[in-house]
Amino acid sequence: MSETGAEKATGSKSMPDWEKRFRAPRVSLPDWAEDAPQRSLFVSNATGTYELYAWDRTTGAQRQVTDRPNGTTDGVLSPDGEWIWWFNDKDGDEFGVWLRQPFAGGPDEPAVPGLEGSYPAGLALGRDGRTVVVGRSTDEDGSTIHVVGQDGAGGRGAEPVEVYRHRESAGVGDLSHDGTLIAVEHTEHGDAMHSALRVIRPDGSTVAELDDTEGGTVELGLEVLGFAPVDGDTRLLVGHQRRGRWEPMLWDVATGEESDLVLGLPGDVSAEWYPDGSALLIAHGFEARGELFRYDLASRELVRIETPAGSVSGATARPDGSVEYMWSSAAEPPVVRSTSGGVVLDPPGMQAPRSVPVEDVWVEGPGGRIHALVQKPAGASGPLPTVFEVHGGPTWHDSDSFAAGPAAWVDHGYAVVRVNYRGSTGYGREWTDALKHRVGLIELEDIAAVREWAVASGLADPDRLVLAGGSWGGYLTLLGLGTQPEAWAVGLAAVPVADYVTAYHDEMEALKAMDRTLLGGTPEEVPERFAASSPLTYVDQVKAPVYISAGVNDPRCPIRQIDNYVDRLVARGAVHEVYRYDAGHGSLVVDERIKQVALELDFAARHLAGGGA
Repeated sequence: MSETGAEKATGSKSMPDWEKRFRAPRVSLPDWAEDAPQRSLFVSNATGTYELYAWDRTTGAQRQVTDRPNGTTDGVLSPDGEWIWWFNDKDGDEFGVWLRQPFAGGPDEPAVPGLEGSYPAGLALGRDGRTVVVGRSTDEDGSTIHVVGQDGAGGRGAEPVEVYRHRESAGVGDLSHDGTLIAVEHTEHGDAMHSALRVIRPDGSTVAELDDTEGGTVELGLEVLGFAPVDGDTRLLVGHQRRGRWEPMLWDVATGEESDLVLGLPGDVSAEWYPDGSALLIAHGFEARGELFRYDLASRELVRIETPAGSVSGATARPDGSVEYMWSSAAEPPVVRSTSGGVVLDPPGMQAPRSVPVEDVWVEGPGGRIHALVQKPAGASGPLPTVFEVHGGPTWHDSDSFAAGPAAWVDHGYAVVRVNYRGSTGYGREWTDALKHRVGLIELEDIAAVREWAVASGLADPDRLVLAGGSWGGYLTLLGLGTQPEAWAVGLAAVPVADYVTAYHDEMEALKAMDRTLLGGTPEEVPERFAASSPLTYVDQVKAPVYISAGVNDPRCPIRQIDNYVDRLVARGAVHEVYRYDAGHGSLVVDERIKQVALELDFAARHLAGGGA
């Protein structure tokens, strides 16, 4: 077989598989315009940086929309398909303004003149461009929501009008099909993990309220899934936790009537409307896998949509009744498929090499059975050098889906263990909510239980255990190195929380609210909890060599608190390396991602007893 142009350009035939997985062209699940479904918007790394692309399905033409040094992923199509809105921050700091560009191409322009920069808190675009609802968050103002009336030809219209303001976090959920109702998710009660809902009119007046409270405290979460896609239909699809997991229901905001949907599925369930409003597309996640169903609202019939075993990371129902979805497994790279047959988007260039399947492990822990996902080199027998790759969030979970990072470790001879500790989603509300107040320590108890299993089973070499992770996973890495110093041989922490008190004072406002919820107050109100959960408290107990990477523009895990931790390592002569890069909470540049993985692989190999794998 002859070498392709892409292979010649990149030298892909001589490139190691782990690097190919990062460089292989990727696309996201395409978004499409409600009233012009032939027009779509997707994200791709085709240029080596993740950017937005417009796609005319009628002609097949694709056009790169954004081109920025640090990449762009936040964008949306207007319902009429005439405009592409995208969020313009500075070097990954997540603080900026919305710009817009004609679908066919042209100069960018401020989408909402009169609104200053902020962190985004939701955006809803009305049909024909007549109403725009913008959510914003700043340290000074808290959360605000603004309505902008525009003319139907795409003109600017009036000045933005503020219709909502509160110190606690809130955001735009959705705008009704006829533009008369706005759904707001808010945490005015002070619990950032469990939102309540309010529906308002474009003038700010309240139509309806919904919360799940007991004694004035919100115990269960609610989320906006979307208004019915029919003019005059006042039903709102809502996610709730009343049976201990996420499930959908219908709430008629005009009458207050709630219609429960008892689907009989054991895991978390989300949903979206089919375009004609006759059915719901159901996404079911259970024990790290995902599947799809169609639920007919008239017959109440639930029919499974056939997808391969693995994970569905996104899905959308098209006007013709077909469903497009993003699918992958731990072994198979992601692909956008359609129930009408075939692959929806197949970017040119080299294909990402396969990895190895994931194995499920269940371990008894202090808070119940813990689910872990294990990968190891094909044909390898233990004990192996083992990386505990800890997911971020913390309200997230690892799944049977493709991940280039773990696959790189497997390629280098390591076993990889990923733990869905207490705090993870996908295992019920109680499991997710269990980490409150003993933040970090709860998760590490579960990781320790799985570590004991990994050693006792013969999988892991106890002298070559690596604790690694990014964001919340990076935080747990540093906390684990200090509170479990004998357990780990090397630590690799990407964009971590390192000094919890300083992180709280420097981070974006929405994360301050989350920390107050998790820890029960501010650092001044509950100093003992912040101290107990801060890696800085235990830095002098760290024995393992530590590698830390950090984005200098990161608003989530800001650089100053990482510098405080590193200064303590320097003062005691601890073995460590720090890599700072010019981006925010991670990078959208492929070369930068590859560089960071290479640095981690090298650090582990140099510092593990026996030289690593």
